[in-house]
Amino acid sequence: MCRIGSIKSRTPMHPSVALRLMLPQQEGHDNSGFAMVMQDLAGAFGHYKHKPLLSLACTRKGLKLANAFMEERGFVQLAEWMPELKRRPGLRMATMPCYVYRNYDYPELYKEKPLQEREDLLLDTRLELRRLLEEGNNGYVYSFWPDVLTLKEIGDPLDIAECFRLWDDDGQLMARNIVTQCRQNTNYAIVRYAAHPFFIQGYTLCANGENTFYTKNTECQRSLHRGYIGFESDSQNFLYTLHYVLHELKWPIKYYKHVITPLPFIEADQRADRRELYLIRESLAHLEINGPNTVIGLLPEGQMFTCCDSKKLRPVVVGGDGNTVCITSEVCGLNEILPNRDPAADIYPNEREMVVIDNDMAVQRWKQ
Repeated sequence: MCRIGSIKSRTPMHPSVALRLMLPQQEGHDNSGFAMVMQDLAGAFGHYKHKPLLSLACTRKGLKLANAFMEERGFVQLAEWMPELKRRPGLRMATMPCYVYRNYDYPELYKEKPLQEREDLLLDTRLELRRLLEEGNNGYVYSFWPDVLTLKEIGDPLDIAECFRLWDDDGQLMARNIVTQCRQNTNYAIVRYAAHPFFIQGYTLCANGENTFYTKNTECQRSLHRGYIGFESDSQNFLYTLHYVLHELKWPIKYYKHVITPLPFIEADQRADRRELYLIRESLAHLEINGPNTVIGLLPEGQMFTCCDSKKLRPVVVGGDGNTVCITSEVCGLNEILPNRDPAADIYPNEREMVVIDNDMAVQRWKQ
């Protein structure tokens, strides 16, 4: 069983806070990896919030290929942050030669284009760059999006934190939203792309558990969108369904829960919106999920949410202190980073509930 966590704060947080959230839950992970997505950045990237940020891990050849690729497509580099790695002997991790985080300006042709065309450009650029680097195993591109940074690594989270100096709060790596997990995808082959959280076009998601409808979801999603690729983990299905429901169908967030865990017919039949619920079940039946799981999601506008499977077979708790709200698997994580909150106000979402944290830190509880 995995452990997952997220932090949403009025003031920018350093990754060390996310590590402190997760490490007390160590019995729930196997020291196989650490990954995080940071959104609403400050520090080194605070002045480039509207410029796409490339998160890349690669070989030296891969870096040359990426440089040539981006230049050929007209992207102009604006800023760069490269972590000063501490590569001491004995670290239990599998490092890549190069880690690159770069802000780019859009190609001249796209600077005045509508938002959707620029979003499509960023998606297609990431997919092309991924295919380029996969040839010869030259690297991994995790995200290419404004105001989003992604780090994924294989190994012991403590050693990864030491290597990337994630305990050193120097003000460079800061964000108001962080989603993290301290475990690789050990149900399948261990590859960096399989590590949670997953990201596409501003949508971030990580999960604790299993999706036994993986094959059904995957076969459906392959035909829905060119960006639904990889499927290195059954939890990627959750992300692609989230993106499809909100970005492609443009439905409200509450319908995501209805798609992945539809109400039983006997309950849906008693509701005023039963026609809509029946149509969802009829048209999106292949996106229903099954098995024990809890998900944490982060939306492009900054809202954070959590929901569970229809039987509540994986733990999750939400707590806050007015300035910061966290979602995580175990309450010991909240006790570590929010010791002054009111524990009586903690929320333990049930199987028919979605909890959404707005950008003003208001916590909404929506009942399915």
